[in-house]
Amino acid sequence: MTIRFEIQKNFNVSQQTTYSSLLDLDAAKHWMQGFVGIERLDGGPIKVGSQWRETRKMFGKEATEHFEVIELEEPNKIVLCCDGAKGTTGKGLFVFTYIITSSGNESNVVLHGEIKGLSGLTKLFGKVIAGSFKKACEKDLDALKAYLENE
Repeated sequence: MTIRFEIQKNFNVSQQTTYSSLLDLDAAKHWMQGFVGIERLDGGPIKVGSQWRETRKMFGKEATEHFEVIELEEPNKIVLCCDGAKGTTGKGLFVFTYIITSSGNESNVVLHGEIKGLSGLTKLFGKVIAGSFKKACEKDLDALKAYLENE
């Protein structure tokens, strides 16, 4: 069972700025909702294969999830994978595909989210879980947009 969702946002900054900001883990503390910390599991610039642990306070508790970059196509596409088995969620595979397009000095971000591998009660309540993830992702994009447009 795969659950999908989509979010679209327009940013009043360039495509390159939007792309770079989505990968700027050091700046995440300035805009990310519930931010606690990010621990890089490798060094150097973000590239395919880069991994990190991201800790946030969600629903009143700290949650740490493991992310990996699985595709980059600068400045058009970022694909991140969150393996729930390696984090607080404990199950599921979450794939976030960001498609960034340009219109002059503005950019448009379409986030395609996929949730796979749910089982038991999480599978039964998959649509509710997907709704929660979609809302959280939408809040993140709104927060990033506000941060970039007010810099």
